[in-house]
Amino acid sequence: MDETVNAGDIARLADVGRAAVSNWRRRFEDFPSPVGGTASSPLYLLRDVESWLRRNGKPFRVSPAERLWTQLRTADDLKLGEALAAVDADAETFEFLHERYLEAHSRLLNPTPPEVVEVVLATTDGDTVIDPACGTGSLLKASRARNKIGQELDPVSAVIARRRMPAAQIFTGDSLRHNGVQVKADAVVCDPPWHDRAWGHEELVGDARWTYGLPPRGEPELAWLQHALSLAKPGGLVAVLLPSAAASRRPGKRIRGNLLRAGAVRAVMTVQPGRDLWLLRNPIGRAPEQIALLQAPGPLDPNTRVIDLLDDDVDLSPSRRSGTDASAYLAAQPTFGLPPLPELRHQDAPPMTTIGELVRAAPGPHVVTSPTGATYEIDPRKVDPDFLEGVLRAAFARTPTGSTRLDVRRTQVPSLPLAEQQRYGRAFAQLKALEAGLDEAATLVRLGYSGLLSGQVGPA
Repeated sequence: MDETVNAGDIARLADVGRAAVSNWRRRFEDFPSPVGGTASSPLYLLRDVESWLRRNGKPFRVSPAERLWTQLRTADDLKLGEALAAVDADAETFEFLHERYLEAHSRLLNPTPPEVVEVVLATTDGDTVIDPACGTGSLLKASRARNKIGQELDPVSAVIARRRMPAAQIFTGDSLRHNGVQVKADAVVCDPPWHDRAWGHEELVGDARWTYGLPPRGEPELAWLQHALSLAKPGGLVAVLLPSAAASRRPGKRIRGNLLRAGAVRAVMTVQPGRDLWLLRNPIGRAPEQIALLQAPGPLDPNTRVIDLLDDDVDLSPSRRSGTDASAYLAAQPTFGLPPLPELRHQDAPPMTTIGELVRAAPGPHVVTSPTGATYEIDPRKVDPDFLEGVLRAAFARTPTGSTRLDVRRTQVPSLPLAEQQRYGRAFAQLKALEAGLDEAATLVRLGYSGLLSGQVGPA
């Protein structure tokens, strides 16, 4: 079967950004036609792409590892993992292939983002580390621990994890129903499956791991949390990634309360929108009087009294603290000020063009990003970047509420020489700064309300 590549592969081959590949597709009529894939991720024949790059004088290199990946891509998508697990390659090449595999199946595999991996590992250490839902092994592999132990339900992912870490112990099976790990760890790290409602609630009633309470049927996250704690030595560290809702759902409040009273919770830290990192310790000694609720990764400085959390909700959401903490308001109050409005005046309408014509007339290396994330490559000597960014923002700002479609390229905009574009660009930049200031003001207003209500601040 012929080898195929997607836009990301082409960008790597030619050492350019994805935006450049998109630009080639639009500007060059002889760019190869897709032979498969989807509208959002088309596939191209590698030989056609190589021929086109060569014909247009664009340097490229297909490494042996990249060539091997294009051969693997010919496998059925559902069997791509099996093909990867069986490939005969050295460790470096296998890691390259594994990266490509995660990119190709990111929605199915839901890998832990590298920046989140770094936060998890920065909060745990020790000689032995366990991951009871290790997937293809990213958290374990990044760990500096000498002894690495994992368990994974999916047999293909388990094989890939073993290939990546030959010295590690990787068990295959369901960790909650059939735990294969019989040792205790200095640290337990876990990014468990969040949405598995068939996690074994009926089968595991009375399980010895539920020290803090039987997890409700719809709260598998609290089952994973207690399972991870059961794998840690006394005093051992536990870091588990959970959906933010797990910190506040009412069915789980009893377990959250028991964890707090026992001194198991050290911190809950938001690491991505909708995703929190719970940092725990298998309790020994006296329970702490405070824990850290952090809206972003940072030092684990305790900032919230446990007794204040043991109310009817036992809400451990980091946003709860920020909603009642007036420190941000007090810090910003002396210096806060809104940027001035740009001075605008009435004028006769100039000749008009479209955004599409504006961009087509000035191709170049400078990238301007729209509010939706779409990129436009222009020559700043012909089109002012602030002007283009401003008209893009303006086009989306005036879109009717609820509209899901906007043909940006056909949007009418003033047709201006570069000097005039720069004047418009400065006005757009002022409006953008004012918009950001208003957003900050809205946040401070909410903090002011909360601070006054809680009594943390009062009128001067």
